[in-house]
Amino acid sequence: MTITKKDIFNGLFIYSIGDIIASLIINQFFISRLLGICFIGAFLYAVEIPNYFRWIDRYSSAQDTKPFKKSLQRTGLALLYFNPLWISRHLLFINLFSQDWNNITWNLLSIGLKSFLVNIPISFIANYLIQNKISYKYRFISSAIFSSLMAIYYALSHIIFK
Repeated sequence: MTITKKDIFNGLFIYSIGDIIASLIINQFFISRLLGICFIGAFLYAVEIPNYFRWIDRYSSAQDTKPFKKSLQRTGLALLYFNPLWISRHLLFINLFSQDWNNITWNLLSIGLKSFLVNIPISFIANYLIQNKISYKYRFISSAIFSSLMAIYYALSHIIFK
């Protein structure tokens, strides 16, 4: 497992920017939420995501498949990571750091599933580009930027799919 200062900074900065925008849109900005998302971005997402992307690289390199199939495989593996449970967990973090105890229910799983299903076309295209057109060096930052945009959607999905 590898973690770099650059990944920590990118995770902290990019995820928090997306969440700040989301929280302002839905009028739920809290300093505790900002600090919590900064922490999660810097120390959880900055560890998990780059290491998972490295695993995708190793796994896909070991496969003896045609380039098109390999690119679809890489995309599918990225989609598997950013699944309904990941979305639900992110929503859980938002609720924890916002101290919104009433919204910490099993319903977060339903919201995560609905949010995931609705955004599959966009996520498929974005993850295809991130996994197959962007060099590994910029993959985490690209994914973090996309995820920060999706954080806006996730915050809204908590309202839309409730």
